[in-house]
Order: sequence, then structure tokens, then C-alpha cells
Amino acid sequence: MLLGLAFTMTNVQQFAANGAAAWSLPWCTAWLLDPMVSVVLLSILRAEQVTARHGVRTGRWVRAAKWFTLTATYVMNTWEAFTAGSPAGVVLHSVPPLVVFVAAEAVTDLRDKLGAAQSAAAVSAGRPSAPGPERCLSVPEPGASADRGQPRPATIGLMPATSAATSPAADGPKKPASDQGVSAGAASGRRRRTSFAEYLALARKVRTPEVTVSPAWVREVTGCSRGLSSRLAAALAADADGGAR
Repeated sequence: MLLGLAFTMTNVQQFAANGAAAWSLPWCTAWLLDPMVSVVLLSILRAEQVTARHGVRTGRWVRAAKWFTLTATYVMNTWEAFTAGSPAGVVLHSVPPLVVFVAAEAVTDLRDKLGAAQSAAAVSAGRPSAPGPERCLSVPEPGASADRGQPRPATIGLMPATSAATSPAADGPKKPASDQGVSAGAASGRRRRTSFAEYLALARKVRTPEVTVSPAWVREVTGCSRGLSSRLAAALAADADGGAR
């Protein structure tokens, strides 16, 4: 996109200079027109990336500003070719603005899909997508009885290979995986992975009316990956919208 906008700068400058002498005041100020439009366009695209990362939709004015800047760049870049009646010039000067336009529309969706692909790859590999210690949350089992003391925790999330994933009610100490002729990596690979529905159910359970749902909050309460937290936040937002209706 940066290369496409840089390519259009010369044509826009010639359009704005309108035959002014080189290094004259109109000729110099004509160089400001294309950066004025391009900087606004790039700022809007960057802001859309940030808002899409947190699952926030932008308004109609943001989309209108993006389309206006793209249209203005295209018109100024191809005006001379249209007035000269040169089909080759129209094609030549249409390609860079159209590439910028298509990339601007696709960049937000591509960012979401790349995050989902990273999350899927991390889940298939049995590891979290973001570096750092693995986290897990414990919630009481619904069938635990009061006469047995504290309810036995049901682990949600990925457990580290070095941790003991045994419950307090287990019948006696169990031998480690290495003593049973099974490697620790193979033992950890057989653990059940937490599904999207389980993460969503846990987030719904701990959510309160005063909580502002965001991917960061979802990661904090569920311990899910960064890519999956955006999908969970969007699902929780959809629940809130459905409840409001």
C-alpha cells in the first residue's frame, strides 16, 4: 500500500501543479496534496486494525472517510489520462490506486483470519499461542458433596507438562509417566483440549453486568489464547446484544 501511494504521488503533484514552473510556489505546494490525503487514509486503516483486534466496529463516518480518500486519490491520479483519451494511461494510473483500495478493504479481514489461524495452529500443537506460563482455572464440580470437604476442582485450560494433573480424591499416589514407560510429552499430548464452547461457558459463568467484555478480560478469566479471545469476546457481545433486544 505504501508503494502504491508513493507511485501516485507524482501524478497527483502534476495534477495539482497544472503546468506551473518547476520550483515555483504552486509547484512546491502541489507536493503536499497527495501526502495530505494518504496520511489520512493510512491513519484510518491503522485505527481500523486496532479496533478490529478488540472486536469494536467503526461507524459510517470512518468508512465514508476511507472511501472518499481512496476515490480522491484515484480521480487525481487518472484525470490527465482520461482527458487525454489514452486507454493505456488510464490502465497504468488505475492499477496502483485500485491495489491500495483492495488492500485497504482486505487488511482488516486478513488480520482476523491470521489470528484465527494462529490460534488453531497453537491448539493443534497443544500449546498456547502467546509466550509465557500456561494458565488454568478451577471451578467447583456441580456433583461435589458437602461432607467431603471442599469440592474437587475441574481444571479448565491447558496444563503444563510438569504439573500434577491429579485430583485430591485420587486413590493413592500415581506413578509419574516416566516410571510407567511413557514419556511426559506423550502423557501431556493425551490430555483433552478445551473446546470453544467450554471457554464460552466459563466466560458466561464468571461474567457480571458491570464487566466490560474485551479480549484481554476473556484471556484473564479463561486462560485462552490471544487469537481465540477475540472470537469469545465477539460471542459474548452478541449475547449482550441479543439480551438487549
